Amino acid sequence: MDYGHSERPAGARVLPTALKVLVAGGFGAGKTTLVGAVSESRPLRTEEVLTETGIGVDDLSGVERKSTTTVAMDFGRITISDDLVLYVFGTPGQDRFWFLWDELAVGALGAVVLADTRRLADCFPSIDYFEGRGTPFVVAVNCFEGARRFGLDEVRTALDLDPEVPLLLCDARLRESGRDVLITLLEHAMKTRDSRRRPPGGH
Repeated sequence: MDYGHSERPAGARVLPTALKVLVAGGFGAGKTTLVGAVSESRPLRTEEVLTETGIGVDDLSGVERKSTTTVAMDFGRITISDDLVLYVFGTPGQDRFWFLWDELAVGALGAVVLADTRRLADCFPSIDYFEGRGTPFVVAVNCFEGARRFGLDEVRTALDLDPEVPLLLCDARLRESGRDVLITLLEHAMKTRDSRRRPPGGH
């Protein structure tokens, strides 16, 4: 016999809904840090040490202390509630690895674009990519120590973001901050999905 929600036996285990989200942004924006901070299990990382072969290819201006780079993806898992789990995939930042993005984006509910005000233009490719695919996304400004602070209105103008795209500050090192970013993305993605399902002229 098939059980409906009201007929589920007492004590029956309900599997949580699993959703896939991406974390994108420029080289050194903090994607690996954010995935590691929010993940409740040890995250999968595909980092390699930067070598001389990257000289002239990887732009380290503003992130001179960075010594590693993601070459495939980062992966973590976070439970939002008893019935909702997020699988978080961090994308590689350099353009020579962008061929992986199409594979990573398959089935994703939405994306977080991490912005670094020291290298703000680096997140333009991510924004363009998700706009082009129609993927809901939010922009989270990672607050690096010592970096100049800008108001969110200034950042929105600089990135030419549509008014409906959520823009917020975060600290990628802190689990609570990363979780707030992911919840903002979920809310935005669900709202976007509902608006797309609504018939023209509907309320």
